[in-house]
Amino acid sequence: MAKKNKPDNRGFVYSTDPDFSFQQDEANTDTLLPAQQKLRIKLDTKHRAGKAVTLIEGFVGKDEDLQVLGKQLKNFCGTGGSAKDGEIIIQGDQRDKVLQWLIKHEYKLTKKI
Repeated sequence: MAKKNKPDNRGFVYSTDPDFSFQQDEANTDTLLPAQQKLRIKLDTKHRAGKAVTLIEGFVGKDEDLQVLGKQLKNFCGTGGSAKDGEIIIQGDQRDKVLQWLIKHEYKLTKKI
């Protein structure tokens, strides 16, 4: 079943205060410049039935920017993948291609693990 768009109530069940309202903590984290991003590229096979994926971790910024970067990397590698929770997953062992693309696009602090 799909989740409904409900406010995150952080464990609150009931309040006797008639003026109580849930306050959303909006994280207005601005996306760091590419030269300031400390991305880590590694090969991962955990929980994937032995299939290898390239995992890019350490992205700091808005989810929209993460999605854009993920799409650009997937297009460059010619494979599928996903981008969520500050991680980009690219199908297959694409570490060298991803590192090449990131360095070319000014992600200078990127390391391959």
